[in-house]
Amino acid sequence: MNNLKPEQYKTQYTVIGLMSGTSLDGVDLAYCTFKKSVQGWSYSIEKAATYSYPASWIALLPQLLKTDAFTYARANVDLGRCFGQMISSFVKEYNLNPDFVASHGHTVFHQPEIGLTTQIGSGAAIAAECGLPVVCDFRSSDVACHGQGAPLVPIGDRLLFKDYTFCLNLGGFSNISYQTDGQTIAFDVCPVNTILNRFARLLGFEYDKDGAIARSGRVDVNLLADLNNLDYYKQSPPKSLGFEWSDVNILPLIERSSLSVPDLLCTFTEHVAVQIARALASFLPATLLITGGGAKNTYLIERLRAYMLHTITIPSPTIIDYKEALIFAFLGVLRLRGEANCLSSVTGATKDVIGGAIYLP
Repeated sequence: MNNLKPEQYKTQYTVIGLMSGTSLDGVDLAYCTFKKSVQGWSYSIEKAATYSYPASWIALLPQLLKTDAFTYARANVDLGRCFGQMISSFVKEYNLNPDFVASHGHTVFHQPEIGLTTQIGSGAAIAAECGLPVVCDFRSSDVACHGQGAPLVPIGDRLLFKDYTFCLNLGGFSNISYQTDGQTIAFDVCPVNTILNRFARLLGFEYDKDGAIARSGRVDVNLLADLNNLDYYKQSPPKSLGFEWSDVNILPLIERSSLSVPDLLCTFTEHVAVQIARALASFLPATLLITGGGAKNTYLIERLRAYMLHTITIPSPTIIDYKEALIFAFLGVLRLRGEANCLSSVTGATKDVIGGAIYLP
């Protein structure tokens, strides 16, 4: 296969995008077709599937922030092989013929202020396991150029979802992107499912379906005020969030509150709605596309509608679930074409960056 040169003349690509979200709700695989014409880029998601993490990975991944170096290094390789096996099963089940794989990997450390971001799931191991070329490690080059390394989806929002004024992703963390004065602006708004899922698991649920548990609780005004007063929310973009920030800033406030799980979920859902509404408060009413797992949280969407006048669009389930996998597949296309896929106007880097490492099988 000789599809890995930056051949700008190519007009069509078939790519498997892989996304492992911070909320640990599974590994999303999307088999996508991208076409380039004089009108710009178009896309289609031909097949998509989510592969659940084995219980052992759900237990291990959150612990890697505090584990020893050998365990971390071993997890990087083993997760790459796990991803590769998932891709092989996906290709075989649907009889697919991708040009390559674009893998986000799974974020462990994200501290761009000290030049550090790591997404595990070895690209070499993925390529060896599934027999396909792999593009991965999309964030490191941007962070090396003093950027936040996040969010990365805005280039896809700009080129693939240009019919919407704002694109909001409600995943482990929420992030928003939009265009202003000819530039793309985007940033992480606040944690979402990393916190909501964590406390739903205390009641034996993987997540709070439809926000039903949160709906049954009550907002604690003191905790809500403390959450909304965190310094991060006073900062201007570019800015981004990681597990470490939540562990230091969010969890201590919640643990000190001694609230029931329903009240915690209700209060944190309100916090998410308030912060997203504040992020968009200075704009005239416009169109807002919402994707990510949180788009299925009907209670959260109700609370967002209560705080804003923007016209909210909830797309098809396929776009809700696989938009990030789609966009990372697209980032892989841009990488192979030698075109910027990390925007300095978003991340604060010293320049636009062509991010991604390439591994051959």
